[in-house]
Amino acid sequence: MPDDRLIVALDVANALEGLALAEQIGDAVSFYKIGLGMLTGGGLALANELKEEHGKRIFLDMKLFDIGATVEAAVRGLVQYDLDFLTVHGDPHVVRAAAEGRGAKNTKILAVTILTSLDRADLDASLIKSGDIQSLVLERAANALMAGADGVIASPQEAALIRALPEAKGKLIVTPGVRPAGAAFNDQKRVATPAQAIRDGVDHIVVGRPIWQAADPRNAAQMVLAELAGA
Repeated sequence: MPDDRLIVALDVANALEGLALAEQIGDAVSFYKIGLGMLTGGGLALANELKEEHGKRIFLDMKLFDIGATVEAAVRGLVQYDLDFLTVHGDPHVVRAAAEGRGAKNTKILAVTILTSLDRADLDASLIKSGDIQSLVLERAANALMAGADGVIASPQEAALIRALPEAKGKLIVTPGVRPAGAAFNDQKRVATPAQAIRDGVDHIVVGRPIWQAADPRNAAQMVLAELAGA
């Protein structure tokens, strides 16, 4: 059974490309992330096909944010796809609504703290309160977990601090912004290697471009898995 600590982000244009990539990677990877960018390109159909016909685990990265009733309704509809993970923004009212919409389904609700592509200048432009990013991430993580989130999405640089929170006991930490040694950072500003993320208490890492942009995506995935095994 492949190591499901690695989640490969299928950040390609549409479901046909996503399915072709998953088939190219084959049995090396068991867990895939489908994001908002593919929603209009058949993302939900791909999630269903990978789950039902290929036995893959699915992380639907929607980062839902709206009034409570709308979030609750959206989650109630999405969990019918038997998803493994679903993201919402970590505001307590959003998390509570998502947990209500999930009901008795097994989908894990993961709360986004602060996007890993953002730095303090970005937060200032968005009128987010002052303070260093790590402190704000910790505060948002604790609030989201207390509101009922099953885990959080956070950069690997905050993972160890979140893992140490009393509220994080038994909860999941999933990190994007993971880059194998030598890979380009692209638009991620708070990054770490796969091995470092696992050492810092992360349960799952999400890797996208370093795998799907590689000449041999299966080999690239296997290299990340080898690094995880050595961690």
